[in-house]
Amino acid sequence: MHVNDFDFQLPDELIARHPAEQRTGSRLLHLHGDSGQVQHRHFPDIEQLIEPGDLLVFNNTRVIPARLFGQKRSGGKVELLIERMTSDHTALAHIKANKSPKAGTELIMEGDIQLEVTGRDQNLFCVRCTNPEPLVDLLDQHGHMPLPPYLEREDDDDDRERYQTVYAQRKGAVAAPTAGLHFDDALLARLKDKGVNTAFVTLHVGAGTFQPVKADNIKDHVMHAEWIDVPDSVVEQIRTTKAAGKRVIAVGTTSVRSLETASQSGQIEPFTGDTNIFIYPGYRFKTVDALLTNFHLPKSTLIMLISAFAGKDHVMAAYEAAIRERYRFFSYGDAMFVTRNDDVTTAESGDLS
Repeated sequence: MHVNDFDFQLPDELIARHPAEQRTGSRLLHLHGDSGQVQHRHFPDIEQLIEPGDLLVFNNTRVIPARLFGQKRSGGKVELLIERMTSDHTALAHIKANKSPKAGTELIMEGDIQLEVTGRDQNLFCVRCTNPEPLVDLLDQHGHMPLPPYLEREDDDDDRERYQTVYAQRKGAVAAPTAGLHFDDALLARLKDKGVNTAFVTLHVGAGTFQPVKADNIKDHVMHAEWIDVPDSVVEQIRTTKAAGKRVIAVGTTSVRSLETASQSGQIEPFTGDTNIFIYPGYRFKTVDALLTNFHLPKSTLIMLISAFAGKDHVMAAYEAAIRERYRFFSYGDAMFVTRNDDVTTAESGDLS
């Protein structure tokens, strides 16, 4: 299966560069995975699509203001994007500079954040903060929200709130789990009153989520690793939900990847650690019954995941319908509610290593 099988042409004006006025103000495309039928709705209609006893699984990661601007102590502008915190004072980062910094290079960033480049870890730089305060606290004070590159704008004060879910808790992501951006506290309360259950996993989304698939054959793509936590309590909730004949509904592809990583033995088990699971057509889902997601970039691993869930032809047709109906795309865009297609028969399977 080739990367171009997941390509589509998106008019630039359909890229949502700012969030809707209200979190729940987006549209909702309902894709029936078994038939490919598409229904056009508004996001609050999600209440009609989720039944009492169903389990919504959210990713409670919290986006850190991970982008910093500054300069080398020796001169020369620098832009830095934290990819992953490795301790209170160390991190892996992407660095843009006219000349790639070597080990020992000192960086002076906004807020007088003092960093030292200590080496490389593959394509990332290892940096150490020499300030006494924890680096994540300094980022909260002086960093910029790491908006996706396709938004083609600088972050503003509103992004501090809107590029963050209302239930965000565990700091560590450098990109938002965007399907959750559509929920506000009032909607969550109504779902609870209806008898819908909720659970929280953690996947710290990395900047690699925006990297294109460069291999022509998608099986040759090497997936980036991200840290996840699927605790015992969530496993028990899922088992109880399944035993009652109700659905496990993942809010976002990050929740899907977390749950399916923890299910590689054939049944859900607690899991904490790195995952590089790559889900593409042919993968057999073990835990997730339905999912809520945004519209994803052409030829991305995320559109491949959705295609594995509902069938590539159904998904690509749904995207064509969304473009015709002028849906808003990507992180600040509209949403899809997708049910699983159990009749997808592609022989190839996804990889977990």
